[in-house]
Amino acid sequence: MTQTPTAQTSAPGQARAHFTVPAKHPMVTVLGSGDALLRVIETAFPAADIHVRGNEVSAVGDATEVALIQRLFDEMMLVLRTGQPMTEDAVERSIAMLRATESGEGDGQETPAEVLTQNILSSRGRTIRPKTLNQKRYVDAIDKHTIVFGIGPAGTGKTYLAMAKAVQALQSKQVNRIILTRPAVEAGERLGFLPGTLYEKIDPYLRPLYDALHDMLDPDSIPRLMAAGTIEVAPLAYMRGRTLNDAFIILDEAQNTSAEQMKMFLTRLGFDSKIVITGDITQVDLPNGTKSGLRQVQEILDGVEDVHFSKLTSQDVVRHKLVGRIVDAYEKYDSRDGHRGRDSHNGK
Repeated sequence: MTQTPTAQTSAPGQARAHFTVPAKHPMVTVLGSGDALLRVIETAFPAADIHVRGNEVSAVGDATEVALIQRLFDEMMLVLRTGQPMTEDAVERSIAMLRATESGEGDGQETPAEVLTQNILSSRGRTIRPKTLNQKRYVDAIDKHTIVFGIGPAGTGKTYLAMAKAVQALQSKQVNRIILTRPAVEAGERLGFLPGTLYEKIDPYLRPLYDALHDMLDPDSIPRLMAAGTIEVAPLAYMRGRTLNDAFIILDEAQNTSAEQMKMFLTRLGFDSKIVITGDITQVDLPNGTKSGLRQVQEILDGVEDVHFSKLTSQDVVRHKLVGRIVDAYEKYDSRDGHRGRDSHNGK
């Protein structure tokens, strides 16, 4: 994409930018089907005038806003050059990243194009990649550190991305096996009240981990890998007394570990292994009076070398947009008038 130098218009503080989209990129890839991407941009920059004619795009408005629009189109073109399509969600997230950098909230080390084009795993015709800056930093932390905590609300991809990194590590022979575990505590239910054998009781609670595996591996290969011990999915209690070498280990729903369970799990770490621990400290389902090991461990391991804490927020929710709004609404409700939500009933 070429652009003319930004020129001042007659109105003070106003600027104009002009972009020419190369012929190799059809305009529909830039503007979206039915101009859906263009509408996202126009909504985000309501004070700017954006015009499209052929493969020419121009923007007129406040100098700061026009500069952001110019950067946005540059980032979009960098993404399109990789062969990856732009989506409405990707455009919205790119704008948010650029605005954060502009306002000083972000450090500007990573650009939207760098975030959106970092591939983790390609499986069955789809590619798994981070969609937000915090997600990219979380994935990068998993590469750099032996123990990583991914802490954030539902829908931020903390478990899914960790699973993708585990499968990537297995396929590249960085580890010999994947171990996926959860504490056997259900929201509002105890496993003892569920019908069936122990395996049948455990299986529904571990089902989300199986579902993620099915997204990332050939489903026919999963039973074979599990039978060989290459992939293990088990309750946290099954980890006691073991030393886990050459493994990528994920502890999911870690907010439901007690302090003792968290210590037990962390000390299972063996040679050439990596641990990722995920959880949401606002969704604790422990009995009254039991302190969450995930909350406590942040104080205990703060500053310990090769341990990293990645924090994700409602801005990193990659499910339906309404999920992010729901998370925000609950946070506001829990914080106002001294209300502490469900954690106030859990001795925390």
